[in-house]
Amino acid sequence: MAVTKDYLCGTLFEDNYLIRSLNNCIITQPDVALTELVANAWDAGATEVKIFIPEKCGQVLTVEDNGIGLTKEEFHNRWMKLSYNRLIHQGKKVLFPNGETSSRIAYGRNGVGRHGLLCFNDEYQVITHKAGSELSLTVSTKIPGQAIAIIDEQTTPSKNQGTILKVVVERNLPNVKHIREIISSRFLHDPQFIIEVNRKRLTLDQLDGLLDTTELTTKDGYKITATFIDAIKKSRKSIYQGIAFWQGGRLVGSPSWILGNTYYVDGRTAIAKRYTVVIQSKDLEDLVKEDWSGFKDTKETCHLYETVKEYVISMFEKVAKANIEETKIAVKKELKSKLKNATPLALYEVDEIIESITISTPTANKESISLAVEAIVNLESSKNGQELLAKLSNLSEEDIIGLNSLLEKWSVKDALTVLSEIDRRLSVIEAIRKLSKDKSVDELHILHPLVTESRWLFGPEYDTPEYTSNRQLQTVVKKLFKKSLDNTNDIKINKRPDIVVLADGSSISVTGTEDVTKDSNMVIVNKVLIIELKRGGFEITSNERNQAQNYIESLLALGFESSTFNAFVVGDSIVKGLQKTASIGDNKQGHIFVTTFDQLVDTAEKRMFGLRKKLSIMYDDVPGMDLYKQTKLRL
Repeated sequence: MAVTKDYLCGTLFEDNYLIRSLNNCIITQPDVALTELVANAWDAGATEVKIFIPEKCGQVLTVEDNGIGLTKEEFHNRWMKLSYNRLIHQGKKVLFPNGETSSRIAYGRNGVGRHGLLCFNDEYQVITHKAGSELSLTVSTKIPGQAIAIIDEQTTPSKNQGTILKVVVERNLPNVKHIREIISSRFLHDPQFIIEVNRKRLTLDQLDGLLDTTELTTKDGYKITATFIDAIKKSRKSIYQGIAFWQGGRLVGSPSWILGNTYYVDGRTAIAKRYTVVIQSKDLEDLVKEDWSGFKDTKETCHLYETVKEYVISMFEKVAKANIEETKIAVKKELKSKLKNATPLALYEVDEIIESITISTPTANKESISLAVEAIVNLESSKNGQELLAKLSNLSEEDIIGLNSLLEKWSVKDALTVLSEIDRRLSVIEAIRKLSKDKSVDELHILHPLVTESRWLFGPEYDTPEYTSNRQLQTVVKKLFKKSLDNTNDIKINKRPDIVVLADGSSISVTGTEDVTKDSNMVIVNKVLIIELKRGGFEITSNERNQAQNYIESLLALGFESSTFNAFVVGDSIVKGLQKTASIGDNKQGHIFVTTFDQLVDTAEKRMFGLRKKLSIMYDDVPGMDLYKQTKLRL
């Protein structure tokens, strides 16, 4: 017989434990929270989900479904269990209210999504019906010492079916139009699953505009259906571009033309904006991350991407061949005046070069092809024209694009070197502008390294390899912040500048330039650059500015009296009336600059001669994460 004894102490929970342990997107982004609750209704075998969003804070938001509901015992064992594993306790198949099962596969894994209403308040109400009974209660995270607790629980007889969730919105009030767009694009059309937002039925994503559908199997045996869609023929505009993965009818992550380290096509080109690739499957659930933000990093995922890559390349080639005549007409129309007096041979060669470029480089845009054809016409009459035309037919896509900027004294390679660097910098500027406003971005691993690795943002004087990490400076910084710079918060510091991660989620980069003193011939740090980046949505106050002053004063006290310091404190906004510049030290060798991300990128754009505005069409429609990935691939 088992011997029992009293426990001396159970598990204690800090205040707001559950909210802090949930996926950050679920508790900060209304669209993610409500998407998860719709997915929960799907898992409950619902055929209808009704969401009502109030006009202002202080009013009630509701999510109602006609699913299977929960008994009192099921609610306590499932809803109230932290990290509840659905696959172990209920399996993959969805059970419907009438007791039938079908091919519907559940989305849920660890039960995190059921707490989506914590995005709007620290407690919410649940009314659920099953087996002739209604269970009504309030779930709260406000009870001291409890991660989650039930209050005001009541059970009454009922013939209804389904679950109603209610919450008084105190924060993160959703935008109705935005929620409709997002949810519509995250679930595929299913006649047995209807979603309403504020009494308006959503039109879920339908795969119209089809050009091709092909059944494929990866090396590991995963079966997928690849679909190639022409956006021009699609009945309604999608808010996404790129390759979209749908597992069991739910979107995985966000579509993109970059998968892993594979860069399929530049998202700014016409072909990228016109076509979309959809990958559907019911086999990929083991590869999907628990929060559905993407796929796990496994060899099976790599094999999946390889299979998709082969399909995408083959479809681009087919589309290019099919559009050859269309491309010929467009290019010849653009160059009508120059082709007017061209010889029959030149016109034949024009057709030939258009076909050659279109088939060999299907992602080449019309402007690049037109420029190549124009070069043919101009060279046709020269002595060496035939030889150069032969070379033109073998140019790579990079050289074709480079022709657009050739100057008489530059080679294609020289022009591409310059254009690539300009594009990289503009991409950095645009990525920072978009990502600094996106609360779902992993600021620590994405935004902060992106900024600190681009010191030129803070002025042309920092755009030099002379600003590097220094052993003497590293030692002092370790002492100042009392933290190791190596592998801080799982960031592997193998690139410069070094990053110190602080407790409030901000990061500090400290780099400098070295010089040799004339009297001692010893290497010293003569200039120090300090970049402190605050987390998204952070308002800079005098506390943050004063903290930067403390850093400079501490470095002066630690033996850097002969150095000069420039400290930048960057956040989302600045408290009204705060002085944005300050000088520190007896000899004014320290300078503090308080700025916002918007001011930072605006200044950087002006230093780039306003090219961002002139080239807006190349960057406006490209998601911030795609720009970030393109930038990282070229760093």
